[in-house]
Amino acid sequence: MLHKLGRIDEDVSHRIKVGWVKWRAATGVLCDRKIPLNLKGKFYKVAIRPVMLYGSECWPMTKAQKRRIEVAEMRMLRWTCDKTILDMIPNRVFRENLKVSNIIDKLREERLRWFVHVRRRPLTAPVRRVKALTVDGVRRRGRPTHRWGG
Repeated sequence: MLHKLGRIDEDVSHRIKVGWVKWRAATGVLCDRKIPLNLKGKFYKVAIRPVMLYGSECWPMTKAQKRRIEVAEMRMLRWTCDKTILDMIPNRVFRENLKVSNIIDKLREERLRWFVHVRRRPLTAPVRRVKALTVDGVRRRGRPTHRWGG
């Protein structure tokens, strides 16, 4: 289990890095003061956000991982508005100006879309059979023993 959580952590880090690469490639549009903020927000939603959320619909993310994605997004939005965190402007102001919703809400929406897709699969599909899976045996009470290795 720990290995899989570490893998998701790597995936989250990779997605954030790729998002920054795309954002830097688009700084000509996103940092241009002549372009209206609502147009910058539309461009962000179409070009950068999908890159950051690619494949995230099936990640079992922790709060810390969600927070990292949210922080990366807010840094991009602040920079797009030509502000820094030292300006002490609340996050909601940037979201309202750019007309961008919270990335965590978008992540939840993508997960629900994926869930509906899974529900349409036949009952014999492996992804559906897991739901009805039962494990024989009884677990012991208390905390599981810590095992080193394998």
